[in-house]
Amino acid sequence: MTRKHFGTDGVRGTVGRAPMTADFVLRLGYAAGKVLAARGGARGAERPTVLIGKDTRISGYMIEAALEAGFSAAGVDVLLCGPLPSPGVAYLTRALRLTLGVVISASHNPYADNGIKFFSGDGFKLDDAIEMEIERALEAPMGCNESAHLGRARRVDDAAGRYIEFCKSTFPADLDLKGMKIAVDCAHGAAYAVAPHVFHELGAEVVSIGVDPDGFNINDQFGATAPQQLRAAVEQHEADLGVALDGDADRVVVVDGAGTFYDGDQLLYAIVLQRAAREKVSGVAGTLMTNLALEQAFARLGIPFARARVGDRYVLELMREKGWLYGGENSGHIICLDRHTTGDGIVSALQVLGAMRGNSKTLAKLTADLVMFPQVLVNVRVPREFDWRGDRSIAQAQADAEKSLDGRGRVLLRPSGTESLLRVMVEGEPRQAVEAAANAIAAAVRRAASG
Repeated sequence: MTRKHFGTDGVRGTVGRAPMTADFVLRLGYAAGKVLAARGGARGAERPTVLIGKDTRISGYMIEAALEAGFSAAGVDVLLCGPLPSPGVAYLTRALRLTLGVVISASHNPYADNGIKFFSGDGFKLDDAIEMEIERALEAPMGCNESAHLGRARRVDDAAGRYIEFCKSTFPADLDLKGMKIAVDCAHGAAYAVAPHVFHELGAEVVSIGVDPDGFNINDQFGATAPQQLRAAVEQHEADLGVALDGDADRVVVVDGAGTFYDGDQLLYAIVLQRAAREKVSGVAGTLMTNLALEQAFARLGIPFARARVGDRYVLELMREKGWLYGGENSGHIICLDRHTTGDGIVSALQVLGAMRGNSKTLAKLTADLVMFPQVLVNVRVPREFDWRGDRSIAQAQADAEKSLDGRGRVLLRPSGTESLLRVMVEGEPRQAVEAAANAIAAAVRRAASG
């Protein structure tokens, strides 16, 4: 059976269009509930219990209510925690010994989109096999349990506080952030009431931006996908460091006091470098998008490196398959399995800060040996189901680009897993050749998609 609704990170789309409609979400909650009920409750509980968290999109209210109703109709108890980062839901699901964690979020997408993703009781992304069971259950007519067997629902009032304490616990106990001024950009998203407190309670002076959600401004000119506001705040307030999260706070981008941006590859390097000074690092996982410089840097350190498909779930799968603790994407998803079961923007930022404080070095000095290859990414909007692989003009443009790089770079085309985009990435040197190659391929894609 092929996937019809689940993508690389749950179910996602534009609200008001399939699948992100109230009736579908209701059926999804019911189908997931029935699958859970068939598998049994959580560790001896009478019936399954799920935790539902969300980001700050206006549509979150509707989706939350529909999911709650679907789960209740299937006989599943529901805990509602309101706005909370995705990794916070993963943590609480595990800490409270629940059956399932559900996050209502479209991550870095604009407010008009939304999505639903699931975490298993151990805090990891839901297995493919269970997602397929839910897909099959969606094909059956929806029913409803009789009153005596409906699920109950209640609010979890201390969810944010519990998660704040968890984040703080991942920072070295013998260190603090006293004397540092840190700008924190929460993208008007799920971390707005959490992230500033974490850094402040560890001793930093915090400048907060992107902490005024109105339901419509999530990721709008703020956050990890638009960090220019963060750089301006760092400059204005003479901060030592700036931390930008995305809408559901599972990714992070950092800017230092000099205004230099650091992506996920550079931050992962700083974290692993610190770990390698204390312990043997068995390996690090990246993706097809990971900068070649990172692979070469780990090779110099004698640390094995492997690439997964793009998507943090695939990075995690590779890490668990190989028994590795560290991995990430250049987009800012960083996974440290010695600290958490999933990518966490706040926790990742704390690991970087721990490396800085533990070595008494700036981020620039920590990453001085990592000289990144120029990498140009162009996103081209294409129709859904666009057959770019079968288009000869795109293939020719790609071949011409690879020839122009003369063995000094690489070309990667891949469809987005969450949007109707074809991503064109060219990496190598010199930069002029890289930019020209990327733009030439993008132009070919636009012509083919419009024809």
